[in-house]
Amino acid sequence: MSQATTRISLPDPDHLTPAQRDVYDAVASGPRGVVRGPVLLWLHSPEYASRAQKVGEFLRWDTVLEGRLSELVILVTARHYGCHYVWFNHSKVALEQGLASPVIEDIKHGRRPRFEHEDEAAAYAFTTEMLETHDVSDETLERAKAQFGERGVVELGAIIGHYHSGAIVLTAARMPLPDGSRTCLPDLG
Repeated sequence: MSQATTRISLPDPDHLTPAQRDVYDAVASGPRGVVRGPVLLWLHSPEYASRAQKVGEFLRWDTVLEGRLSELVILVTARHYGCHYVWFNHSKVALEQGLASPVIEDIKHGRRPRFEHEDEAAAYAFTTEMLETHDVSDETLERAKAQFGERGVVELGAIIGHYHSGAIVLTAARMPLPDGSRTCLPDLG
């Protein structure tokens, strides 16, 4: 990807500082296997990149939430912020993790999905309410706690926050999608 395609330069893997190289190598040899997206941009701040990528690893692979639930929260967050890059990558992962295709399509088009599973409905309600109102009602919180426990509720919030952080830098940079395009989400205007 050339520097001209983004509004924030992409660190060149052949010319990294020692601190950037440490993070780059840790990510490349970890579960992601590749350095791209927000992690690549975060390398401008290697200390932040190191910490954020570890949080991201935890939220993707070690949370108490099932993968389909984490991916549901990620997709709702990506749709909320109109983050094409996160959507492009995670819509495929969500399918692989067992989230139903009609649910993904409804979220993509800004429609409220019909859920077959109560845990998905609870995660969706918590996420959309938090993103839209910056809070959740007692009823929504109790519903989420009944499904995921207090630890799960904390991790739901952490996923929202982490992917919000990634959406900001990806959108500011106007990061092209891995296929070279710029958009994959319809305008809900």
